Amino acid sequence: MKSKRYFNTTGFCMPERHYMIDPLRNQKIIFDLIEKTQYFTIHAPRQTGKTTLLHELAHRLNKEGNYISVVFSVESAGYRSITEEIANKKIINSLYSSSGQYLNKKNCPIPPEKYTKDLTLENYLIDWAISQTKPIVLLLDEIDSLYDDVLVSVLRQLRNGFQIRPKRFPSTVALVGLRDVREYKTKVRPSEVSLGSGSPFNIKAESILLGTFTKEEITELYSQHTKDTGQIFLKEVVDRIYELTGGQPWLVNAIAREIVVKILNEDFTKKITLDHVESAKENIIQRRDTHLDSLIDKLKEERVKNIVSAIINGDGVLFDNYDDSLLYCRDLGIISETKPIRIANEIYREIIPRVLNRNLQDSIEEEGETKWYIKSNGKLDMDKLLKAFQEFYSENSEVWLERFDYKEAGPHLLLMAFLQRVINGGGRINREMAVGTGRTDLLIEFNGDKFVLELKLKRMPSARQKGLDQISRYLDTLGMTKGYLILFEIKPSSIIPWETRVKWEDISHQNKNITIVEM
Repeated sequence: MKSKRYFNTTGFCMPERHYMIDPLRNQKIIFDLIEKTQYFTIHAPRQTGKTTLLHELAHRLNKEGNYISVVFSVESAGYRSITEEIANKKIINSLYSSSGQYLNKKNCPIPPEKYTKDLTLENYLIDWAISQTKPIVLLLDEIDSLYDDVLVSVLRQLRNGFQIRPKRFPSTVALVGLRDVREYKTKVRPSEVSLGSGSPFNIKAESILLGTFTKEEITELYSQHTKDTGQIFLKEVVDRIYELTGGQPWLVNAIAREIVVKILNEDFTKKITLDHVESAKENIIQRRDTHLDSLIDKLKEERVKNIVSAIINGDGVLFDNYDDSLLYCRDLGIISETKPIRIANEIYREIIPRVLNRNLQDSIEEEGETKWYIKSNGKLDMDKLLKAFQEFYSENSEVWLERFDYKEAGPHLLLMAFLQRVINGGGRINREMAVGTGRTDLLIEFNGDKFVLELKLKRMPSARQKGLDQISRYLDTLGMTKGYLILFEIKPSSIIPWETRVKWEDISHQNKNITIVEM
């Protein structure tokens, strides 16, 4: 039986069309703030359910009958060259056109073309509030799309009206976007414009960050599909999807949709397996859907580059604006909300290195896949693969490292690009990267075998000894006794020539068999 509902990956969710869990399930705080006539902000990365939550909230408030509520976007005023006057008109037009989706005619504001006073957002909202018997809850989406004077103007007008709410101004205003309100400062020229206070929106009572799905919520979401179709997402499948996605809502829906629609062609009699999950992950990464492309665009920004480089290398963070950069990356959903600081989920950990070394990967793939690194029994010859990389690195690294935008993370990215052929051959690479660890750990799975590689930059003379101790502890956690410690020399080859820096050594350390690969 074909299901009437489906897993949604575009636009906001509607319960009659899409599998979804109540976006307001954990949001008692929002209703408390509305009851107390407070202003607040909601922020979350793209495609985590912000707009779905806003629509559900507005419809629920209107249905209950104590408030009138409208969601509208200010994105039409979100370009740098716009004047304040034109921006006001665009924002007001957006508000008016959206109001018809939520309210009957008598509760809507007056059409802007019939407004006889000076057409500012502040005046328009004052007259609308005065004309209504119920308090207004106004939900402004895409607030952080505004720039400079326009952003300041909107925030200032809302702050002016705050003093005369709820009779003569909206009772509650929520500003909704990708970033918390503290970030609005960075979009305003600090020396030229000011709101006249330490905070750009100091009337807010609360800043709400929308979280990711828990494993239980993913189970609840997928059980709706099971109820409609009889097709089951087994616990082991849900567990693996949670590992891959970290509960990121778009990814959770995208993986399920890829399996159900693309891989199994909506044949609900077929069993969903772990192999289907891995295929879905790879398909989504290879296709680079809009969600992943928007994530990738952010990698070009300096603040993001600082954090991501530190994560890939395992470095500590040595720059002044560490806190702001860190919070910014968290708001964008690139890194996890909990310590240690790492890339937010396994899919992001997979796609970010691939994107950063895409040109090199393409170059390697053009050489042809001769499978020279596969033994006659189909197993991976890791020694052969790493010795080939040593040779490749000594011949090509100086040229390639200059091309990398992420120069600090260049050696690690070069090796990951070289190892990409393992994934292309049907293997899997699990990457463990976190700020402050001093290394990156790779667990490579291929045809039933597992290989542990630890990557470390030789910043200090103690790097080798620390690396040996670290990989021994990591092997202990995996219950393994064999591993590879990859040491990259960061001094130029003019100081330490290649013939002395390229080394291969098999040693025993803490009852582990470690191959030290230096270059």
